[in-house]
Amino acid sequence: MGDEGGRITFHFCPTCGSTLHWTGSYFPGSTAVAVGAFADREFPGPTVEVYEERRHPWLEKPKGILRSE
Repeated sequence: MGDEGGRITFHFCPTCGSTLHWTGSYFPGSTAVAVGAFADREFPGPTVEVYEERRHPWLEKPKGILRSE
């Protein structure tokens, strides 16, 4: 369950167990893909941080990242 009570279904790599993508009842028909699934060094970096309050204290927030509302 998500924070707001919606259902989230995660799909994992059968070989290594990494999260590949997930679907959620809050966005029917959409699939979220884990950025780590892309082996592209030119893949654009994040622009918005979600769950900032849950970030590990040892992880620094990149400059220019907006907070999700």
